[in-house]
Amino acid sequence: MTKFLLILHVLAAVLTVGPVTVAASMFPNSLRGALGSPGDAEALATLRTLHRICRVYAGIGVAVPLFGFATASSLGVLGSPWLIVSIVLTTAAAAVLAVFILPAQEAALDAVREPEPPALPRAAGQLAMLTGVFNLLWATVTVLMIVRPGSTTSS
Repeated sequence: MTKFLLILHVLAAVLTVGPVTVAASMFPNSLRGALGSPGDAEALATLRTLHRICRVYAGIGVAVPLFGFATASSLGVLGSPWLIVSIVLTTAAAAVLAVFILPAQEAALDAVREPEPPALPRAAGQLAMLTGVFNLLWATVTVLMIVRPGSTTSS
C-alpha cells in the first residue's frame, strides 16, 4: 500500500505542480508581450489560458500533500525533520501562489482588458520574481523528497 500511495503522491506532484510552475513562469513574459501590443486578442487569450492553468491545477494540487501525508504516515516518518521542513516549504509555496501570484495575475488580466492598458512592466517583473520564489520552494521540496536524510535509498 505504501508504494501505491507514493506513486499517487509523485504522479499528483508531477501532473499538478509541473503545469503551475511552467504556466506561472510563462505569464510575466506573455504579460509584457500583451502590454506591447494593446488590444491583441491572441495575447489576452494566452494570458487567460496561463492564469486558468495556474488556478485550476493549484486547486487539483491539493492532492499532492494529501497523498504525501498518507505516504508519510504509512512509512512512519511524520515526525522526521526533513518532512516537517518539506511541509513548511510546501505551505509557503502554496501561500505564495494563492496570496501573491494568482491575485497579481488577475489584476494584470483586468488591466490588460482596459481599452488603454496602463504600463505594467513593474507588475510583470514582480510576478516573475514571485514565480521564481514559488519555483525555488518547490525545487527545494523536491530535493528534500529525493535526498531525505536518513533515507534507506541514500548511500
